[in-house]
Amino acid sequence: MYKIKSLLPGIMLATIVGLAALFLSEHYGAPSMLFALLLGIALSFLYEESQCKAGIEFTATHILRIGVALLGFRIAFGDLVALGWKTALLLVIAIVTTILVGIVLAKLLGMQKRFGVLTGGAVGICGASAAMAIAAVLPESKHKDRDTLLTIIGVTALSTLSMILYPIFAAQLNLDQVHTGIFLGATIHDVAQVVGAGYSVSDESGDLATLTKLVRVAFLMPVVISILLVLKLKLKHVGTNKAPGIPGFLIIFVVLMVINSVFSIPPSVTEAASHISRFALVVSIAAIGMKSNLKQLVEVGTKPILLLLMETLWIATLILLCLPIL
Repeated sequence: MYKIKSLLPGIMLATIVGLAALFLSEHYGAPSMLFALLLGIALSFLYEESQCKAGIEFTATHILRIGVALLGFRIAFGDLVALGWKTALLLVIAIVTTILVGIVLAKLLGMQKRFGVLTGGAVGICGASAAMAIAAVLPESKHKDRDTLLTIIGVTALSTLSMILYPIFAAQLNLDQVHTGIFLGATIHDVAQVVGAGYSVSDESGDLATLTKLVRVAFLMPVVISILLVLKLKLKHVGTNKAPGIPGFLIIFVVLMVINSVFSIPPSVTEAASHISRFALVVSIAAIGMKSNLKQLVEVGTKPILLLLMETLWIATLILLCLPIL
């Protein structure tokens, strides 16, 4: 009971910030996660308050994992079948190569390889949601929260910019409705921006862009589990027994995805789960923003944005070059 009381002030603070972010998003059309980040950063001085700190920490970790786990309700194996094996294979190649490009570029820019994994996964899979899921399994480090925050800010901004520019770019290249939908779904980072961009072109492009994006989201768990296995092998190689196990939220994600694939789930249930997941992610991002140190963010400079930009250009170029073979 005492523990719940100690967590309550921080959880309530993050929840209020999350609600404010959703309100601003609905009225001004900008991504709710971006508003949650900015509001959280503005209130970062409250993190040091003894009454709020524990609850903010809890929200940034456990509520985040609930939000990621519930994403499983949005995915079904049938999506992969409907998209076709060629497009699915292209998405696998795009995701894997984007992460590898992120690792190589991070090293060349003088940053840690784990930051390249974080940004590459965010760009290759599903933006802020992927960044938070990957960050949840990466080893603790001094700059982990800062790196996560930088990735979320950068990937959200680039996703919003892509939502505006990519439909225009597709029209200039004379892409048909099918190729436009695949291009938008395979390259724009966040789901909401994919939907916005796709349906701004046509219903056909919107449907295909959304389907393509959901298949990308389905690869989130295999990528996160692969990262865990690599970490396990690395730690075993250096002779430590503190190898990470598979977190419970990943298991729940997979179970929910299987349930959604095997059984006919009422749309009201999946829609409710989607709303809860979105709200949990927005609230947890607000908490991550509160944990941030603005001075540290400024000190990092332009390298993280440059890295994210190059990863974004990589996946867009790769998809465009491969569209004719689909």
